[in-house]
Amino acid sequence: MIIDNFRAKLRKEAQLWRDEGIIEDSVYEQLSQRYQFDNLDNVAQDRFIFILIGVGCILVGLGAITFVAANWQSWSREVKLILLLSLFFATNIIGFYLWREPVLDNLGKKRRQRKRIFGHGLLLLGALLLGANMAFMAQTFHISGSDYELFLFWGIGVLVMAYSLQLASLGVFAFVLVNIAYWMGLGELFRSYSEFSLGLLILENMPILWLAMFVPLAYLCKSRWIFGLSTIAFAVSLQFNLNRYSTYAVKSFAFALPPALLWSYDDLLFPKVNKRWFKSVARNLALLFFSILFYILSFRGYWEYSNYDSTDNNLIPNLFLLINLGIITALAIYQWFRLLLTKSNRQRQGIDFINIAIAIFVVISAFAPIADQNIDGIGIVAIFVFNLLLALLGCGMIRQGLESNQRRAFWGGMILLTLQIITRMLEYNTDLLFKSLVFVLCGVAVIGAGLWFERHLNNVSKNSANS
Repeated sequence: MIIDNFRAKLRKEAQLWRDEGIIEDSVYEQLSQRYQFDNLDNVAQDRFIFILIGVGCILVGLGAITFVAANWQSWSREVKLILLLSLFFATNIIGFYLWREPVLDNLGKKRRQRKRIFGHGLLLLGALLLGANMAFMAQTFHISGSDYELFLFWGIGVLVMAYSLQLASLGVFAFVLVNIAYWMGLGELFRSYSEFSLGLLILENMPILWLAMFVPLAYLCKSRWIFGLSTIAFAVSLQFNLNRYSTYAVKSFAFALPPALLWSYDDLLFPKVNKRWFKSVARNLALLFFSILFYILSFRGYWEYSNYDSTDNNLIPNLFLLINLGIITALAIYQWFRLLLTKSNRQRQGIDFINIAIAIFVVISAFAPIADQNIDGIGIVAIFVFNLLLALLGCGMIRQGLESNQRRAFWGGMILLTLQIITRMLEYNTDLLFKSLVFVLCGVAVIGAGLWFERHLNNVSKNSANS
């Protein structure tokens, strides 16, 4: 997708350069052949056809399931079993055959591409039929279980298909299914401290399983979506899983581990990876986590109404969760050790101060729940500290955006500062005149900063072109 957008922009610019006489027709033809400008329209058309076929296959699958449900009671168990298994195997075999069909010459390339798209759609349909077969098997052989377990093992089955075929679409589908299972079973996980089952064991270990199951698949498929979704799910599930326990030291890991692990993440840690595919994604997610965390901790209500019950009977988390925390903590420490000692991350005076600032953020975040429990009257100081950290984070993102000429970082910092100012104004009792003044000033500041930044980018572009 990113490469296609680059090629489309390059074709537009090259056509403009040719019309203005900056480049000759021969140079344009060389660019056209090198970047295959003629295939761009086919790429957009094939993408539309893929979406169309995918939606159509899903509707066909739902229609088939509805038809089976309408005649379900009148069929015998053997007929049901044969029908569902036949549909499942036939759909996947035909889909795999079309998706993997070889091409002998360039004349059949377009036809092969259409067949691959249709086969891709059939594979998605096969993933849907896998769930129907699993539900039927459980009902036929009287296998008891919760609804979340069906979605969980269905998602694991689709994940196996995604690894076998290295298809990002199946990986995203598997993520959706496992995510549904996690949220459906979360209530049961909170209630079942002493019960043991395979489904609950998987939910208990979901923070590390998100990374173990989906991050390698992201590299196989070169998919930022799978990497980003799995790391977000890791951070969120860690918060909820650790929230079951009232041990303050354990709860500190929920605040500190996700940003520590994401910021220090490096693709080159994997032995067969020679390119940083997702490092920037991981760092952006770490900044997003800090933004949300500091924003929540900057509220007065959090410190006034947070109530840690030290008399809770479940003070000690189970062994599996402790093992998860140990593995993730060891990995984060190893990554930070490599990060701080890498020569490329050193500045003139030694160590990169950005990494030091992030490390301080991690330490303060980890100290927050411990301070809330052990230090009386910490609320006023904590509110000031986290408002200060939120402002520093916003200013740092703006500074990074100016240095690297990135709109995303600049506007992320602007939104963070504006949101902080407006939130503090609304949180505390202020009159309407003051509120109107704050809204006006924020609006003028955002407009002025945006216009100035765009002018700055234009000047940088002109200076680069002149040099």
